[in-house]
Amino acid sequence: MAEADRLPDPDVEARLARLDELLETLQSAPGPTTRSATEAVRLLTEVYGEALARVLDHADGRLADRLADDELLGHLLVLHDIHPEPAERRAARAVERLRPAVRERGGDVEWAGVDGDVARVRLTAGGGCGSGCGGGASEVTAAVREAVLAAAPELTAVEPLTATAPAFVPLATLTHRGAR
Repeated sequence: MAEADRLPDPDVEARLARLDELLETLQSAPGPTTRSATEAVRLLTEVYGEALARVLDHADGRLADRLADDELLGHLLVLHDIHPEPAERRAARAVERLRPAVRERGGDVEWAGVDGDVARVRLTAGGGCGSGCGGGASEVTAAVREAVLAAAPELTAVEPLTATAPAFVPLATLTHRGAR
């Protein structure tokens, strides 16, 4: 199959959504047939994960990076716990990809690291976009949380560290001595 014949991302997403629906329906049905079908899906997933791991074993560094950068393959590599990049690096890249959009809204977002299984980001709320920006800081926080956890689902949460501007103290109050 040529690359041009591949499924476009929206079609892949539609198939994944339908798969989720079918698996939820299957898991809620009682009986031995359900258990057998669920086991078949689990075993098939394990075999495909092993096959993907073997592909990654044969890939040089450049190809492994290209595979990991593909959105669908990257998610599969994470699912099978074989992604060549650590969760912290993937999460940091996700934050960097969001940074231009956050800056357009007058704010900023910066990767601050991981503490245990919790990602930390520094958020500076934007104030320069007027009334047409939507939800503001909570919207940005939600977008960052979604992007980080999609890139690194091994992390359990995203904690925003809100940056605050230092208090302004006029220079005259520091240098002016009161009359004695």
